[in-house]
Amino acid sequence: MRSFYTYRIASILTFIVLLLATGCERRKTYSILTEIIKAETPEQILLINSPLVKPVLYTSVTGLEKLPVRQAKMAFISAVLPSVLVAKHQIEQRRLSIIALKEKTLWEREDSVLYLDMKDRYRAKDIEDLMLRLAPMPTSIVLAQAAVESGWGKSRFFLTANNLFGVWSYNTRESRVAARKTRENKKIYLRSYPDMSQSIVDYFEILARSRSYKNLRKARHETSDPFEILPHLKNFSERRLMYTNQLRKVIVRNNLTRFDTYSIDPQYIVEQD
Repeated sequence: MRSFYTYRIASILTFIVLLLATGCERRKTYSILTEIIKAETPEQILLINSPLVKPVLYTSVTGLEKLPVRQAKMAFISAVLPSVLVAKHQIEQRRLSIIALKEKTLWEREDSVLYLDMKDRYRAKDIEDLMLRLAPMPTSIVLAQAAVESGWGKSRFFLTANNLFGVWSYNTRESRVAARKTRENKKIYLRSYPDMSQSIVDYFEILARSRSYKNLRKARHETSDPFEILPHLKNFSERRLMYTNQLRKVIVRNNLTRFDTYSIDPQYIVEQD
């Protein structure tokens, strides 16, 4: 079943752009029109064939294991890529809103609330540090990690919880699913998401907040080359160097860098009243 809805940034996936009009500052708010598809068969996945991507958010993607390897990989990429771009768009617009605040000479109360909320969310020291943390990863890296962490869409947590990266849950109040294995005789839970884009936003925020990725954030600020950024992801896995080498191979073998220039089709971005 398909249905359209307006997916708002932050709690409502909106983004804020600061514009100058008639000599005064004002904000315009936009939303992304997304389509939800419950992909119960691979045939329901719209294969990506253009750099301008329709923002389709897939849930319950199943049946990929029944396809030949090459077809399964393309279906997985086509299912995940729109969510990556929606999530990246959200983070980028948060960053633009903070840049706009930095350029303002006088803040209103809502500006301070926005800044303090973002500063706390990302554990930033100041506005410069906050902008550094609000820089998402290249799409090729996100796709490679999603492929490795989810087994190209075959993991139980991907299938049942839209959890692409195996993110753990420590909060009993959030939606989550129990792992079959335990660690140190303790039950493990993983977060459950309404769709893949929220899993990706969560992944971006983890990379932005944790001290373990300080050098990663610095490298991302200095370059957009995925192969220069990759070594700084070693802390994402206990396998460390073996893990980053695996990501490199996945990117190269599947030519994932071609997706680094893909973006959301502008016709699905609309201004709010």
